[in-house]
Amino acid sequence: MGDDKLFEALVARHLGSVYRYAYRYAVTGDDAEDITQEVFIKVWRNIKKFKQDKNFRVWLFTIAKNTAIDWKKKKEAVLFSIFEREDGENTFVDNLLDVSASADKLFEQKESAEKVNLALRRLPFKYKAVISLYSKKQLNFREISVKLGESINTVKSRYRRGLALVRKLLAEF
Repeated sequence: MGDDKLFEALVARHLGSVYRYAYRYAVTGDDAEDITQEVFIKVWRNIKKFKQDKNFRVWLFTIAKNTAIDWKKKKEAVLFSIFEREDGENTFVDNLLDVSASADKLFEQKESAEKVNLALRRLPFKYKAVISLYSKKQLNFREISVKLGESINTVKSRYRRGLALVRKLLAEF
């Protein structure tokens, strides 16, 4: 019972600061609450591993940072999720998120990925380079601009035009 009271006091003391920290990574307040809750669950599970000679706040915020980063990775959209047909149906990613996919679904996913890769290979180099640096190397537009020696507006334009060409090529398949 004493451990529960101590943990309640610990949560009460650090809840606001952990929430504010999580909010930097979150999209909404609800998401920040989810991250914060996950942080304190991890703290509860691992409190016995905490070394008394270390700074508790540093340990807590290390957990908060790692939890927020993991949460953000799970929440980030897959680049190709924006490929939509005119009827609003998604042509690529909807099936990728199903982890319990049947053999038919897995085949469809592989076929879709192959179509996207084929479409990307058919792009002119200037569009392919920008899309590749953005999606595979995970560079932002400013970094791509520096790397290619082009203005940021040129990079953004090539990215949008490249995606439009990929959509057009996918429609042909």
